[in-house]
Amino acid sequence: MTIESLSLAISRRALVGGAVGLLAAPAILRAQQLFTAYPFRLGVAAGEPASDGFVIWTRLAPDPLGDHGGMPMQPVAVDWQVASDQRFATVVAKGSAIARPELAHAVHVEVAGLLPDRPYWYRFTVGRERSIAGRARTLPVAGAPLDHLRFGVAGCQNYEDGLFTAYRHLADEDVAFVYHYGDYIYEGRSSPVAMGYDGKPRRFVRAHEGQLLFDLADYRRRYAQYKMDPDLQAAHASAAWFATFDDHEVENNWVGETDQENDPPEVFALRRAAAFQAYYEHMPFRRASFPGPNGMQMYRRATVGNLVDLHLLDTRQFRSDQPCDDGFKPYCKGWDDPKAQVLGTRQEAWLDTALKQRSARWNALAQQVMVMPLDRRTGEEPAPIRNMDSWGGYDAPRERVLAKLAGLGNAVVLTGDEHQNYAGELRTKGGTGDAVAVEFVGTSISSGGDGADRRTGTERIIAGNPFLRYTNDRRGYLVCDVAHDQWQTRFRTVDRVSTPDATIKTAATATVEHGRPALSIA
Repeated sequence: MTIESLSLAISRRALVGGAVGLLAAPAILRAQQLFTAYPFRLGVAAGEPASDGFVIWTRLAPDPLGDHGGMPMQPVAVDWQVASDQRFATVVAKGSAIARPELAHAVHVEVAGLLPDRPYWYRFTVGRERSIAGRARTLPVAGAPLDHLRFGVAGCQNYEDGLFTAYRHLADEDVAFVYHYGDYIYEGRSSPVAMGYDGKPRRFVRAHEGQLLFDLADYRRRYAQYKMDPDLQAAHASAAWFATFDDHEVENNWVGETDQENDPPEVFALRRAAAFQAYYEHMPFRRASFPGPNGMQMYRRATVGNLVDLHLLDTRQFRSDQPCDDGFKPYCKGWDDPKAQVLGTRQEAWLDTALKQRSARWNALAQQVMVMPLDRRTGEEPAPIRNMDSWGGYDAPRERVLAKLAGLGNAVVLTGDEHQNYAGELRTKGGTGDAVAVEFVGTSISSGGDGADRRTGTERIIAGNPFLRYTNDRRGYLVCDVAHDQWQTRFRTVDRVSTPDATIKTAATATVEHGRPALSIA
């Protein structure tokens, strides 16, 4: 017996309890229940798909909201399987991973050696306990001929604002993967007096556990609460995800080492580190994104056959502080600051190099905050108003990125954060110049409550922004159907999230032809 297997046997023996002989431990593992409650209550997930595999994830938590998820403070072995069929008749990969207390007993298995462009099923077991089965699809080999790709886009899921009904529908869409643009959790304390965007009280749906999040235990408990939602679990189990964070995984509108309260940077850095650790623990990331002293490596790239080059961007860690003291503000000199950053110099250079390679028919920039410099006036305000937490507050970085897209004729930007659907053309010179790309902004899963077909003031927004082609204020997600000469995005919406079982519909379909950055809306 090796030192590693000896240690594993001791760990298992300690978990089941009792003074049993070392050689008897595996038999007791098979014969006895290890937990007093089901340990896979947070479901399963897959992420970071590649042409030869993906990451599979779970977390052992028999008491998800209790201390340490109800787990003992020691490592636990978790067995995993990947099969080419839903019944697991043909297991193509299997192994054992260690769920460590330092990582909340979460496991991240990087599965490799699979065939490209096909579905697989996966599951986990501990003793006699077995997880549900998840499904994930490998990507086509980079550069391989591909006629069509369908994928989902979703995010912004405030637990208190509504039910995650849209995720149940997304699980039925048969997408190759899902891009999640952030705000997976919300950090606020319970707010039973909920206010709508119209300033009026609206129906309160369900409450957060705990207060405002600051330490690691706080963040872990909040993720556990969200992940117990069955609709979210269904969406995770249906397809692999590419996930990125926005602000609420840490704190509203944070950037770099700056928070809204202007706390000392070294103090906020402690909170951010706790938030990053909990985020990694609860999402299906590769080891390359493991959080460290310098944050998390979040910008990355996936080339899907010869059809889509997916550039996943990070608009939080390297951004300079918002101008004009943040918020929705009229013009201030900070808009024009040539030294301002959104991506940071290194990420900008990385994106420039990737775009110049022209590796696929379409370039998709998957990021978090709106690029269109939207004038937010909804009444008789005398001067343009912009959202300082969007690219609208950063003219110089926006123009630099748009310059990189000029001439490509194939750039599509995928965005979240706004809690509304938008579709528009990305034009240089603050929205008055040439169109170089299109932007699809996905609404929220639940943030903002039920919403409406049109938010108050929408007519003024549309009239004041000629590059904006469509907007809608319902909850839901996007489904993107990409072909050789055409990209089509369907805005899938539900009419309510305050009560269960809302139906899904396509509120609009936006189409862009390859080589022509202009939108048609149906």
